[in-house]
Amino acid sequence: MVNFLGIEIGGTKLQIVTGNEHAEIQRRFRFAVDGKAGAEGIRAHIVATLNELASEKFEAIGVGFGGPVDRISGKIWTSYHVSGWSGFALADWLADLTGVPVKVDNDANVAALGEAWQGAGKKYQNVFYVTLGSGVGGGLVVDRKIFHGALPGETEIGHVRIDKNGKTVQWACSGWAVDAQVKEAALRNPYGKLAVLAAQFSGAEAKALRRALEIGDADAIRILNSTTDDLAFGLSHAVHLLHPETIVLGGGLSLLGEPLRKLTEERLTTYIMDAFQPGPVIQLSALKEDAVPVGALTLAINHH
Repeated sequence: MVNFLGIEIGGTKLQIVTGNEHAEIQRRFRFAVDGKAGAEGIRAHIVATLNELASEKFEAIGVGFGGPVDRISGKIWTSYHVSGWSGFALADWLADLTGVPVKVDNDANVAALGEAWQGAGKKYQNVFYVTLGSGVGGGLVVDRKIFHGALPGETEIGHVRIDKNGKTVQWACSGWAVDAQVKEAALRNPYGKLAVLAAQFSGAEAKALRRALEIGDADAIRILNSTTDDLAFGLSHAVHLLHPETIVLGGGLSLLGEPLRKLTEERLTTYIMDAFQPGPVIQLSALKEDAVPVGALTLAINHH
């Protein structure tokens, strides 16, 4: 059996997985990212894990990195969340440690690849993936290959402006943006259901939304309506430019589930041209937190 290694380097978590030629995860190592330790702290976890896996042989390594990268050289352009990555030759570093080929790409691109090969996009030729996490990222897979523009990136849906004053999809729809909306609602209505639930998730208040929606909290409904409307408006630009067959919603905010998917789909139809109606199929990620690791394994499998 052939083994591959997949690595997800994000702003809040590091995942390292081993897998087979079908991108099935066999072993998993997960670490919380310590912002104070920076890139060096993440690299120390990778080295320790590789030492633990020293007896295993890998054919190739795939990496999904949370930020813009030079996919050709394997160098990191920058990280907007963790210091110490700018200009780092990640592919060369990993190749020196392991002696195997290494492919590095943006994490949203890699997640899109995972969903297109193994997840919600398996039945489609053109798959657009949106990750609603710490930030908002996007990736497009066409005919089972990541679409690449000029270096250092492409399909950055999070940076698409949704008004002329600088409001972006990321500003409105990231996990941190929704956290801020929940905290603001809790301050306005400190005895409301959403406020009580949000107190259980300090620093990740958006996690309170799902339960608050289930019990019909008015503040939660208002936040969901606003977020999905902004998301759909941003996605309408991607639809008019790229017209994917399906849009897959991933990242932590996608765990809101069907309410998020359904409202985004409904709002999107109001923003796209008649000829494109009813628009792409909107789906929730099938791989969830495994989207990047599975995509990284897929990247490794297709390294040649």
